[in-house]
Amino acid sequence: MRLLRFIPIKLTLALISGIVLGKYLEPDPIIVWVFTLVFFALLAYIFFRQQSQAARKISDSIVFGTIVMLVTITIGVLSISMADPTNSSSHYSNSEFEGNRIWHLKIREVLKPTSFSDRYTATVLQVGKKNVTGKILVTYTADSSSNKFGVDDELVVYGQLVKIQEPLNPHQFDYKKYLNGLGIHHQFRLQKTNYSALQNKDITLLGLAANIRYKIISKLKEADFGNEELAIIQALLLGQRNDISPDTFNAYKDAGAVHILAVSGLHIGILLLLLQYLLKPLERLPKGNIIKLCIIVVLLWCFALIAGFSASIVRAVSMFSFVAYSLYLNRPNNTFNILALSILFILLVIDPQLLFQVGFQMSYAAVFAIVWVYPLLQRYWTPKYRLLRYPWRLLCVSVAAQLGVLPISLFYFHQFPGLFFISNLIVVPFLGILLGFGILIIVLALTNVLPTSFVTMYDTFIRWMNTVVRWIANQETFIFNNISFDIVELVLLYGILVCLVNFLFQPNYRKFLATLSFIVLFQSWGLFIQYQIHQKKVLFLAHQVNNSILVYQNGSSLDAKVENKIKSKRIITDYSIAEGISTTNYSPLENSYQWKDRQILILDSPGIVAPVEKRIDYLVLTQSPKVNLERVIDILNPKIILADGSNFRTYVNRWQETCSKRQIPFHFTGKKGSYLFLSE
Repeated sequence: MRLLRFIPIKLTLALISGIVLGKYLEPDPIIVWVFTLVFFALLAYIFFRQQSQAARKISDSIVFGTIVMLVTITIGVLSISMADPTNSSSHYSNSEFEGNRIWHLKIREVLKPTSFSDRYTATVLQVGKKNVTGKILVTYTADSSSNKFGVDDELVVYGQLVKIQEPLNPHQFDYKKYLNGLGIHHQFRLQKTNYSALQNKDITLLGLAANIRYKIISKLKEADFGNEELAIIQALLLGQRNDISPDTFNAYKDAGAVHILAVSGLHIGILLLLLQYLLKPLERLPKGNIIKLCIIVVLLWCFALIAGFSASIVRAVSMFSFVAYSLYLNRPNNTFNILALSILFILLVIDPQLLFQVGFQMSYAAVFAIVWVYPLLQRYWTPKYRLLRYPWRLLCVSVAAQLGVLPISLFYFHQFPGLFFISNLIVVPFLGILLGFGILIIVLALTNVLPTSFVTMYDTFIRWMNTVVRWIANQETFIFNNISFDIVELVLLYGILVCLVNFLFQPNYRKFLATLSFIVLFQSWGLFIQYQIHQKKVLFLAHQVNNSILVYQNGSSLDAKVENKIKSKRIITDYSIAEGISTTNYSPLENSYQWKDRQILILDSPGIVAPVEKRIDYLVLTQSPKVNLERVIDILNPKIILADGSNFRTYVNRWQETCSKRQIPFHFTGKKGSYLFLSE
C-alpha cells in the first residue's frame, strides 16, 4: 500500500516534520508567525486563483500542494513553540521570581514517591500578588509525620525555586530533560515550616477524578484483595502504577508484558469492543447508530478522566474515538487515515510535546506495524482448523507489534524479551475478561454489594497471571539485555525492517537491493562505532552518595574502582551500555594512581598523609577524612582537589572555603557532577 496517496498521512508527516524542526531549531516565535501568515496568504491567493479559472493546470496543483505542505510544516513549528510555556508572557519565569518569595501553588498530580521524598507536580497561580502560570515539581521529605497532599490542594509557600539538577554522571537518565519536556523547569523543596495549606480550594475536573479514584481504591482495599493483586488491579483499571513493587514491574518488563500494566491502546481497544457489543441493541432505534457512537465516545472519555488523563490514556482514547467514528461510518478498513487523523488531533489540540515521549512513539509504532504487517502474515498462512486460528491471529498481532517497537525498545531500554509471544498468547486473551469483570467489581464495590466470591475469584486470577509472568521472566536465557543501541542504528533498523517486510511478501530485485543496502549501512555503522570505542581511554570520578567510584575505560574494557560494588552497579551498567563495553571488572579503591603523566592521590577516612617525592596533581577526598586540609595542602601541594559523594556536606563546605582561600581549584561531584581527568 502506498501510504503517501492519502492526504491525512501527508499532512501528518508534514506536521511531524515541523514539530521536530521547531523542537531542535528553537526559532523565534515571531518569525514563525510571520512565515505562517505569509504561507497562508499565498495559499489563499492560489486557491481563489484556481477557483476563478475554468480548468486547473497541473503546475498550479503542484504549487498548491507544495504550499499546503509548507503551511502544515510551519503550523508544526508554531505549535511546538506555543507549547513551550516559557514563551508565554504570563509564565512565572518572565516575571521577577528569583530569591525568597511567596508562592501560591495548586497540586496537579501525585507522582510516585521515592525512598527519600514524596513528589508532586503543581501549577503556579501567583508569585506575590501577581497572577502567573507555569508548572513546577514539588518535593517533600517523607516521614511518618509528613502531610500527604492530593490533587487540587492549594499551598502558600515562602521560599525560592531551585533548578532541576542535570545528571551528575555520564549516560545517566536525564530527569531534567524529561521534566523540561513536560514544561517543568524548577522545583520547590517543602519543609514543615515554609508552607501553609489553604482550606478553601477550587475543585477542578482532575481533582474530581482523583477523588473518584481515591474512593474506588478505598472500596477495593475494604474488599480484602492482596496488596500485590490490588496494585495490579489499580494499574489495569485506573492507570495507577505507583503501588506496584519494583520486582513485579521488572518481571512484566522482562516477560514482554509491561504494556498490560499501562492503560493504553490495548485496553481502550478492548473496552471499545466491549461497548460495541453491549450497546448493539441501540442500533434498532431511530438514529440508533449516532446515539451508540455518542455514548461510546462519552464513556471512553469518562474512563480517561477517571484514569487521570495520563498521556498514554489521552492518546489511546483519542485514537479509538476516531476508530469508533470510522465504525459508525462503516469504514473500518481505512485504518491508516484514522491513525493519521488521530495523530493530527493529539499533536495539534492536546500537546505536540507528546511526539517526543517514548510511550507515544511505541504506541503508534506498534499500531502502525499491526495494521501493516498483520494482514500480510494472515495472507502468508491461514490455519485450516478453527482451533488454531485464534492463537495464530494472536501470534501474528504480537509479532507485528514487537517488530514495530523493536528499534525503539532497543534504543530506550536496551533489552528485548525473547519470550514476548508466550506472555502475549497466555495473558492477552484473558485481558478482556479482566477488564470487563474488573469494571463490574468496581461498580459492585461502590454500591456496597460486592460478593466475597467475586473478590476471591478475581484476586486468584490476578495472582495466577502474576505467577505466569514471573515464570516467563525467570527464563533469563531468553532475555537479551544491556544492548548498546544509538539513534542512527534505530533509523537504520527501521529501514531494514520496512524493506525486509516489503521484500518477503512482494519480492523483486529493487526491494532486495534496498534491504541489502540498509543491512550494509547498519553493519558499517556498527564497525565504525567499534573502531571509536577501541580508540577511547577515559578516567573519571563518578558521583554517588555514600560511595566512591573511579571509572577507567580502556577501549571496550572497563575497570571500576569502587568502595561498594553492589551500590555502584546502576551507574556502571548505564555507562557500559552507552559506551558499548564488553567486559567490566570491579576492584577496591586504592590510595594512588598514575593517569598518563599525572599523579592521583586518594585520601580516605583514615586520613593518613605521608610526604611524597613528586607533586600531586589531583587530591581526591573520600569517606570524610578527618584531616586539616591546610596542613595537607602544605605537604602535598596539589594542583586541584576533588571531593566525591561519600563525604559529609559539612566537610565539603569547609574544604571548599579552604581551597578558595588558598586559591586552589575545588570540584565537588555532588554539585558539578563527575570529574573527567585530562592528560594535558
